[in-house]
Amino acid sequence: MAPEREWFEKDYYGVLGLESSTTDKDIQKAYRKLAKEFHPDANAGDAKAEERFKEISAAHAVLGDPAKRKEYDEVRRMVASGVGPGAFGGGGGFGPGFEGMTFDFGDGGGGLGDILGGLFGGGGRRGRGRQANAPQRGHDLETELRLDFLDAVHGVETSVALTSDAPCSKCHGSGAEPGTVPERCATCGGSGAIAVDQGPFSVSQVCPTCAGRGQVVTSPCSSCRGAGVERRKRNVKVRIPAGVRDGQRIRIARRGGAGRTGGPAGDLYVIVHVGSHPLFTRSGARDLAITVPVTFSEAALGAQVKVPTLDAPVTVKVPVGTESGKTVRVRGRGIQPSKGDAGDLLVKFDVVVPKKLNAEQRAAVEALVEKLDDDPRSHLGV
Repeated sequence: MAPEREWFEKDYYGVLGLESSTTDKDIQKAYRKLAKEFHPDANAGDAKAEERFKEISAAHAVLGDPAKRKEYDEVRRMVASGVGPGAFGGGGGFGPGFEGMTFDFGDGGGGLGDILGGLFGGGGRRGRGRQANAPQRGHDLETELRLDFLDAVHGVETSVALTSDAPCSKCHGSGAEPGTVPERCATCGGSGAIAVDQGPFSVSQVCPTCAGRGQVVTSPCSSCRGAGVERRKRNVKVRIPAGVRDGQRIRIARRGGAGRTGGPAGDLYVIVHVGSHPLFTRSGARDLAITVPVTFSEAALGAQVKVPTLDAPVTVKVPVGTESGKTVRVRGRGIQPSKGDAGDLLVKFDVVVPKKLNAEQRAAVEALVEKLDDDPRSHLGV
């Protein structure tokens, strides 16, 4: 994995308002909070908010990936010690004429070529600086989705509405006016680079004609002006797996912001909010829980009661002498996830005490009391 030029110049921890010693969990928490605050959908027409959202997404793309974060931290330590692109030119750059070049210093390996190659482009003796106009991956996007309890349990296919960068609806992302196609660049022969001699070493430079794409759009699309990207509303189909939990974050690959100059789209992250159910609650990832009222006589003498499930009702035994809060487990009647075995249904009994008694009922209870000789408070010693 090769560090990018921005890593030397951007303090991604500062962008998220964090310290470099922060945990991965805190990085995710800070990103979600800031992404929600500066999301374009919540700040329509605010260019500053949109730019801030892009910075936040770029920081998360690095710090949210443990491998990239490790590489980034190494780069920042080098920057703190004075090593970095600024050592090769003023203003934090390599100096004039070195943008987007592949270096071959001919040092036989293990020397300056290896160091620069490792820092600026993938290791070995040769490395490529980041091309400003090279294909760029689209930004990752995040949105929220509210689901009915049963839809979350069973899984559902739905859609979310977004306003984001998307492939141009006229040219379908090619950047060329419909009826035309991009042509192979005559300057670089389609490779996207040209060779330039620089005295003791040679460099491969980004083709100035096609900006590294290898193709030239001779008739730019009149709608997107050749960018291949436009900002518009779109609906994205989302398949929610069975058993999704409240607050779960689902990744939809390549359905985020559109890439530029031929780059791939980013990813879309959907945060799911699950509504409540009048009877059931979740207990862990796969189990369901339900509270079932039983009468005093059923609790005292034992009984068989019908209990609802996600499918057909089941008959559950109420043990003799059941007290409120006693829970029994019905195997396999919980949530059936997309993979693996179904969970269980946890049935908690709630003994209902009559609030009003007529004279005959009261007399019957009093007669029962006379027959009962146990004291439930004897252990209190009072």
